[in-house]
Amino acid sequence: MTQQVPSTEPELTAVRNFRDVGGLPTVDGRRVKYGVLFRSGHLAHATGDDTVFLSSLGLHTIFDFRNASDQKLEGPDVELPGVRNVNLPLTDPADGAEFWKMVRDGDLDQLRGLLADGKGADRMINSYRAIIRDRTAEHSQVLRSLAEDSVPALMHCAAGKDRAGLSIAVTLLAVGVEREAIVTDYLESNAAHRRYRVQRSGSSASAYSPEVMELLSPLFDARAEYLTAAFETIEEKWGGVDAYLETALGITPELRDRLRERLLD
Repeated sequence: MTQQVPSTEPELTAVRNFRDVGGLPTVDGRRVKYGVLFRSGHLAHATGDDTVFLSSLGLHTIFDFRNASDQKLEGPDVELPGVRNVNLPLTDPADGAEFWKMVRDGDLDQLRGLLADGKGADRMINSYRAIIRDRTAEHSQVLRSLAEDSVPALMHCAAGKDRAGLSIAVTLLAVGVEREAIVTDYLESNAAHRRYRVQRSGSSASAYSPEVMELLSPLFDARAEYLTAAFETIEEKWGGVDAYLETALGITPELRDRLRERLLD
């Protein structure tokens, strides 16, 4: 039996945005089990105490959606004995590498050119749409693994907001969690203690000035419009969740039933 996990945030000091998605309601009146599906930011800087706590969760699999550039910047995940680590990059290392270098190193004029006048939010929306549209093989692998044996599972990327957020959302859609509940869970990444720490080069006063932080905010916010764009992509390209799951991901009704058995009370 998987353990019931109450509020776990105080036990983690160097892993951001960790939470159990247990308790979320489905459209048919069921709930996601506690202790079977977790999400977080990367585990590369986990302390000894963090590692002890993560080890206590009885995890079967950790899905790491970071790409090689992320791993080079942050480091590999801490190793947990007996836990399978699966790396499924949901963005290419070269895709946006120059952009993110300018986010870290660029001056104010560069950042304005990249992000002002809604360009930052547009970039995020396009990224969410692209991951849903183009990463069907990866999302299929995640759902199939969960249906077979890979629970309890932890999904993470760098911040635990975008790539992990989409993978969690796809999983929750597959088992029938209410759309509003999926969005509510996603938006919890905005809590101050969960947010990714922006890495900016240089020590000048402008590095973290209010204008810089305002320009960067679309990249580090969880915004309902981003997740809505992903849902809209499913509707526009496949006509709905059922067709997306079966046609794009190859998840049959039988596999969905197995997912529900694994993840729902």
